[in-house]
Amino acid sequence: MRQLFLSSSFKEVADLLADFADRDLKGKKVTFIPTAAKHEKVNFYVKSGREVLEKMGLMVDDLEISTADPSEIVSKLQNNDFIYVTGGNAFFLLQELKKTGADRIIAEQILAGKLYIGESAGSVILTPNIDYLKDMDDPNAAPELDTYDALNIIDFYPLPHQNCFPFIKTVEKIMSKYQATLSLEPFSNSQAILICGDTVKVAGQ
Repeated sequence: MRQLFLSSSFKEVADLLADFADRDLKGKKVTFIPTAAKHEKVNFYVKSGREVLEKMGLMVDDLEISTADPSEIVSKLQNNDFIYVTGGNAFFLLQELKKTGADRIIAEQILAGKLYIGESAGSVILTPNIDYLKDMDDPNAAPELDTYDALNIIDFYPLPHQNCFPFIKTVEKIMSKYQATLSLEPFSNSQAILICGDTVKVAGQ
């Protein structure tokens, strides 16, 4: 059963995680993937996310997909308790996941019931395709990405950072372009999309 905790800004909604996970998080090991932020100038959210997880008692096990060897990728994604993917550039993230085969492993783990926590780019890569995010993230960051087909774990399109600086106009632009053709789900930094099996709800303010 799918168990997905999708956020725009994890730090702002982290207090919702314990109830959603419905288990004791202390001592659990989370595979922490910061890859999307590797070439981003603004990346404070990576440190913030890691610190929040540690304060919750989780053991954070870093996995930089773009440089890790295949055996490390397989081992950490399969053996650790949870998977956390940070924000950053969704196109670069998808490129690296596809190059290493981590996309398939993550999908398999999600479908097997492993809790997945996404933040911004980490949330949107679960869609069928990330083409709709070209106005938010620069696709030129992923020159080796030949298709924008993503993990296809969810059948809608999360649109993070609604009404949040500096993405206010960007989100409005994306909505005007795609709301008639895609099932967009805009959500703010203080909201999370919670998916348990086939049940989807937006929590927070």
